[in-house]
Amino acid sequence: MTDDDAADSEPRVPVVCSTCETTSRIPLSELADAVDRHNTQLHDGEDVAQVDPEIADQLANLVATDLGLLEE
Repeated sequence: MTDDDAADSEPRVPVVCSTCETTSRIPLSELADAVDRHNTQLHDGEDVAQVDPEIADQLANLVATDLGLLEE
């Protein structure tokens, strides 16, 4: 398996930027750097681009459930 094969099979996370009116799908391993780079280069470091909020909420719920944080 080459690095390209690994990148192709890696999960991609939707990132949205409301100011630029763009949506991109970024490989998980590049996510933090890509969002930081976008915000630094285009928005003076302001946190404008972000993981799609719906996906972030779903992920947070899955993690909380997995950790037993939602059990009463």
